[in-house]
Amino acid sequence: MSQINTIDWDKMDGLIPVVTQEASTNEVLMLAYMDKEALSLTLESNIAHYFSRSKQRIWKKGESSGHTQEVVDIMLDCDNDTILLKVNQTGVACHTGRKSCFFTSMKTNEIISDVQVDTVQAYGVIDTLYHTILEKKNDDPEKSYTSKLLNGKENSMLKKIVEEAGEFTFAIKDNDTEEIIYEAADVTYHMLVALASKNVSPDRVKQELARRFGMSGIEEKNSRTEK
Repeated sequence: MSQINTIDWDKMDGLIPVVTQEASTNEVLMLAYMDKEALSLTLESNIAHYFSRSKQRIWKKGESSGHTQEVVDIMLDCDNDTILLKVNQTGVACHTGRKSCFFTSMKTNEIISDVQVDTVQAYGVIDTLYHTILEKKNDDPEKSYTSKLLNGKENSMLKKIVEEAGEFTFAIKDNDTEEIIYEAADVTYHMLVALASKNVSPDRVKQELARRFGMSGIEEKNSRTEK
């Protein structure tokens, strides 16, 4: 615990950047963040834990995919404000299914490493779609509908949610199963685009739904009123 307290957490606003390397090759796998609890869990379990700024919670690397990181060493830099984590990576480190999160050359705009893992299987379709939407932010709006939504007028993006929700309700009313599924997918996509525009991970929606288990609808509404 004394090692943890050598870090000036107040200076770092409670989060410290972590560069993670493959121990056997020194390949840089990813950059993430830890708070005091995540670092403590990492030291205790010898498995990498981070604090997700998008999910706003502690996450064990590989908790969904099984692509865990066994810690070989933890190095603290000379300013006591950055960690170098050396790990044995199981599977891949990146949510795109690549070994490393660093795979795009800014000089040539080339993708320099191939996808090794089907991320839909590893992370689920919702999380995979959300991260794909985030990646589309910088695409050409003339070629990418997602980029056009994200880089266009916010009202246009939000009107699409209302429009798709209306079509979904009509499909329900018409009792058309295929249309219900199709329109529900459209609503989900446009909601994820809106979440991505505010950098709100769908994991936080899952956390909120989980919080409501065991709570009546009346209690849940009252809890909102009391805030």
